[in-house]
Amino acid sequence: MFKKGLLLSTTALLLSACGETDEAADDNTNEKTEETVTIRVASHLPPMTDVVEIAGDAIEEGYEVELVEVSDNIQYNEALLNEEVDANFAQHEPFMEMFNKERDGNLVAIQPIYNAIVGFYSPVYDSVSDIEKGAEVAIPSDPTNEARALVTLEEHELITLDPDVNKSEVTDTDVVENPHDFTFTHVDLLNLTAAYEDGVELVFNYPTYIANIDLTPEDAIVLQADEENRFAQTLIARADNQGSEEIQALVDAMTSQEVYDFLDELSENGHLRPAFEVSE
Repeated sequence: MFKKGLLLSTTALLLSACGETDEAADDNTNEKTEETVTIRVASHLPPMTDVVEIAGDAIEEGYEVELVEVSDNIQYNEALLNEEVDANFAQHEPFMEMFNKERDGNLVAIQPIYNAIVGFYSPVYDSVSDIEKGAEVAIPSDPTNEARALVTLEEHELITLDPDVNKSEVTDTDVVENPHDFTFTHVDLLNLTAAYEDGVELVFNYPTYIANIDLTPEDAIVLQADEENRFAQTLIARADNQGSEEIQALVDAMTSQEVYDFLDELSENGHLRPAFEVSE
């Protein structure tokens, strides 16, 4: 069963369902409500929110999923750390690790769900061969997505990174060869699409965000491979509830045939690829 909630701000969390149980509801409805376990999952933007909703429809009897929508990339982890939700689905594992380090958190990666096909888009160049020296490159300002962007450039031999630095932790200061003399500009993840509209020559982005201006990964001039799904969007819980029956039920629903079919359909558009296989 699926229900939807709303998280309004970091300091004011609205975690109730869209509608509370009507006092006038009959006894059977009250009894069902008492027996149903609600699992609250914070998420941010489609298709992540879509996956949570589909999982809510697919979850086993006795459970319901409440989608708690957030408006930025901070609230979902804060809500989970503060035990205001039971899980979240809005990030990859390296981003979670960065949060744990900064906040002394206890968040745990539970199950990779899909890998978004990220890459670099350009309002100026049609292909890599068109890139000119001194081009401005917009990369995410958060460390893990900055690393992902730089690794993508290295995959396509546009830069060389220091081999002694962990690929999940590299920054633009670790670029040891820069044959195009790129100038790196750090931009908040949610503002990268605006950087593209402003004419920045190369802009890293996710399909979820670039879709706001009707672009898809097919329009990118560089795409990341990430065959190991290191940056897959992942279901996250806490160390204290990761082994609970509720989280296991949620994992089963998130890796259900229904969710896989939804992701598989999206993969035809090149936006993503599923990061799990459905159990027989």
